Amino acid sequence: MIKVNISEAKTHFSHYIDSVEQGETIVVCRRNVPIAEIRPVPQSPAELRPVGIDRGMTIPHSFFEPLPDDLLNAFLR
Repeated sequence: MIKVNISEAKTHFSHYIDSVEQGETIVVCRRNVPIAEIRPVPQSPAELRPVGIDRGMTIPHSFFEPLPDDLLNAFLR
């Protein structure tokens, strides 16, 4: 973590942005009192997770059968 005062941050902004791109966090201070942080934005995963059933998972045929009457009545109360 790098601490800099506002005037130094303004003067060397591009240098500090290069540091942030490398994973560094910059704390911006006013009169040596921290007021803000500049940090890297978390990157999105390279590949989106597929929506739906997990790989290899199957749904048994019994899942689609009607519920037994006693269980169905418990939901309807």
